Order: sequence, then structure tokens, then C-alpha cells
Amino acid sequence: MALSRDGSTSLFSDSPAGTLRLLMYIALAAVLMVLDHRNDWLQQARYASALVIEPVYRLAGLPSAGVEAARTAFADRSRLIEDNRRLRAALLMANARLNRMAAVDQQNQRLKRLLDVQRTLGMNAQLARVIDIDLDPFRHRIVLNAGRRQGVRPGQAVIDARGIVGQVVEALPDTSVVLLITDPSHAIPVTVARTGLRAIADGSAAGDRLELPNVPISADLRVGDQLLSSGLGGRFPAGFPVGTVTAVRPDRSGMYARAWARPAADLGRVSEVLLLHDLADPVGPPAPAPAAGPPASLKPAATAPAAPRSAGAAP
Repeated sequence: MALSRDGSTSLFSDSPAGTLRLLMYIALAAVLMVLDHRNDWLQQARYASALVIEPVYRLAGLPSAGVEAARTAFADRSRLIEDNRRLRAALLMANARLNRMAAVDQQNQRLKRLLDVQRTLGMNAQLARVIDIDLDPFRHRIVLNAGRRQGVRPGQAVIDARGIVGQVVEALPDTSVVLLITDPSHAIPVTVARTGLRAIADGSAAGDRLELPNVPISADLRVGDQLLSSGLGGRFPAGFPVGTVTAVRPDRSGMYARAWARPAADLGRVSEVLLLHDLADPVGPPAPAPAAGPPASLKPAATAPAAPRSAGAAP
């Protein structure tokens, strides 16, 4: 029997004993395979060996699993970053649309109020939009997107849903300039709604209030009184809100008082206005009174003229 280098007997030697031993092992393996196949004898052995070998498999697969996990995590992170960026962009767009819808809703509400005012007054009015504002602190003016081609003429009264805004002072072909009632050079005749007191409301350099100078100290003027247009002068129709009295103080002489009022119109945020083409009340001298005399029913009937006598008739 051939020996190996360490002196042990080799299984695959060329001697007859080695060949016989190999055949015995092969026969034993065949018997065990048949018995295991028929009676499942080696199930526990296989289970025990699997328990021993499984950790080895897991340990051998750790590098590949780690690489796959890292690749998946990187891909998920990239996808999450992209999804987050896309969702943030969609959120910003949705917020912008909501803000735009809110602005459009507010504009529609303003236009609805203006149209309601127009229908309530029953006046010939033209809707116009503010396209520019004079930034000069001493000139309170706005520019509208309607001019002479749209029928605008200087002197027209301009109102919004709350009250009088001003009057047109310049009409260009497609735009017009409106002088606000708060301009220092503007004055409007007003009347106090509670007492009927007449006064003149001047503009002020402050830009957000009206001044009523030289009010008689005996006049019953209080904070909170509503000022309405009196219609004097024929420029503004009577009865439109002009402002609300915010302060009343006597002047230095003690004979007169000075009052301040907040404009009724939202001059700082006005965006749409109405241009009045006619006034609700007639402006000018009253119609002539009827001639004095008895009623027509009491007047005697007119005598018919006598018919001319024919020629040759007896006198």
C-alpha cells in the first residue's frame, strides 16, 4: 500500500487493500443514500450541519450585502432628495396660485361693490383701473387707464365703493390724471350728515386726512360725524361720503375751530374707480315757476270769434 508523505496510508493507493477500502466506502455511501431517501434517516444530521454552515454563508455574503445596501441607500437618498425638491417646487407653485386666487377674489369683490354702487345710484358711470401713482409727497394724483377716446373729460367726479376719490384734471388720449381730495390744492364742499352744517374740506400735506378750517366755534361738530358732499358748485353730486371727523380743536383766536377728517375712500389702496358721466341731481338754476293765476279748471271758456257776415246780409 502506498504511503503518503506523512506516513499515513493513502485512500487512493495502487494496492488491492486501498481499492477494496474505496469500494467499501462507495457501497456504504450508496446504502446510506438509499436509506436516507426511503426512511429520511439523515434529516437531523443535515439540519445540524445547516445550522453550523449557515453562519458561514452569511459571513461570506456580508461584503456583497453591504455593497448592495449602500447602493440602495444612496439610490433612495438621491430619489428622496429629488422628490423633496420636486415637492417643494410644487408647493411653492401651489402657494403662488393660492395667493393669486386670493388676490383675484379680492379684486372681484371690489369690482362687485363698485358695480353694486353703480346699480344702486342709477348713474351713468365708467369703470377704470389705476395704472400709476404720483410719488411726489406734495402732489396726490393717480393715473387711470381711460382717456378722451374712452369718453373721459376733465372735471368728472371719481368715486369708489366707499366714497369720493377726486376729480379728473387732465384727460389724455388713452389715460387720465385724477386729483385726489387729499391734495393740498383741492377743496370740496361738504355737509355734516348729523347736523347739516356746511363747510369746506381741504386737502393736506399729510396725504391721509382732510382739514376743515374756520368752523364756527358754536357749530355742533363732533368726532365721528360723517361728512357728505353738499353738491354746491356742481362738481360733485350731493350725498356721497367724503370722510369721518377724527379731531376738533379750537384755533388760537378762540372764535373758530379746526377739524380733521379721515377720507371715506381707501385712497392708499384704491385700484378700481368709477368715473361719473352725469350727476344724479340736476345742476343749475331751478325750473321757472308756473305763471300766477287761477287754476285752468276755473278759467272761463274762451268766446269763439263771430263769423263774418256775408255780402248783402241785413245789418
